[in-house]
Amino acid sequence: MPFVLPDPHTTLRLHLNENTLGCSPAVLAAIRSLDALEAATYPNAAPATTAAERYLGVEAGWVQLTDGLDDGLRVAAEVAHVRALAEPIGRSLAGAESEGGRGVAVIVDPTFEMYEIYIAGVGLEIAKIATGQDFAFPLEDMLKALTPRTRLVYLADPNNPTGQPIPDGAIEQIVAAVPNAIVVVDEAYSEFSGRSIIGPMLERHRNLIVGRTFAKAFGLAGLRVGALVAHPETLAPMRRGLPPFSVNVCALRALEAALADRAHVQSYLEQTVASRNAVYDFCRRHGLRYWPSETNFVLVQFGDRAQSVMQAVAARGILVSGRAHQFGCAGTVRITTGVLDHTMRCLDALERALRP
Repeated sequence: MPFVLPDPHTTLRLHLNENTLGCSPAVLAAIRSLDALEAATYPNAAPATTAAERYLGVEAGWVQLTDGLDDGLRVAAEVAHVRALAEPIGRSLAGAESEGGRGVAVIVDPTFEMYEIYIAGVGLEIAKIATGQDFAFPLEDMLKALTPRTRLVYLADPNNPTGQPIPDGAIEQIVAAVPNAIVVVDEAYSEFSGRSIIGPMLERHRNLIVGRTFAKAFGLAGLRVGALVAHPETLAPMRRGLPPFSVNVCALRALEAALADRAHVQSYLEQTVASRNAVYDFCRRHGLRYWPSETNFVLVQFGDRAQSVMQAVAARGILVSGRAHQFGCAGTVRITTGVLDHTMRCLDALERALRP
């Protein structure tokens, strides 16, 4: 059966980190401007690609638009698997012969759950590296886990569901340690963190790919458009693995319009900061543990009350995301912190739920 989600017009969806402000009005105008012939012909992705390259500050040829960032994450796993089959494992980092075997994909734990699904889908082995205290990035353990069998590394910066950053310099150490592996840095929340590794590192390390999405800050989740950013030589096998015309004409037009309306995005980013601060204040008042976040969500520890709290706010038409099924996240709830009015509605419902 298809995955059914509640209607956003009748339910406040604070469980998927969506932009509940909605997209720019310019996006809707761009979609409405399409005519019958444009809908009936395969789309030209060049204008939207150029707009994305300008926004991301890279040269022509360094961006590949995808059908949502998920499609880019998937094709990276497929390319990594093909390389693992086609290339000999070779020698270890120390020069000794490796033990051979299947290629390995490395992720931290907890992290974005789709990574594990894509890894399993292509048949790579998976190595999960536990995060440190307070979900700190486990750089030393990560470096120890990298071997000649490593063919893929997924890194989320900042991480989901924790909102925690990867420390400066850590990514370059990882990329340098596995020159024969594809390292994908998922920057889905870069607009909120204000950070990105897009720049000279992509030139220095041809095994590095940055993933971006226009779902979160730009409010285009329903239109499904993301991007892979890397040196053109690095993107070449990814492009061969993607179907032609995979990004539809509505998404392409929407992306151009969204990138042209920076004021709309900025207003949402400002509300996100205010919303996060409101959640922090709420948690401090109620003695709840939380993790300061660089994203549009906050992870909060409700302990044994987590399930009853989620049910209580759901009864008021507000959805939040329980994360107890993820490593180290027992008793936690992830709350999307976007539109301030929505956050205050959620906090009011939580206030009622926590009353004795």
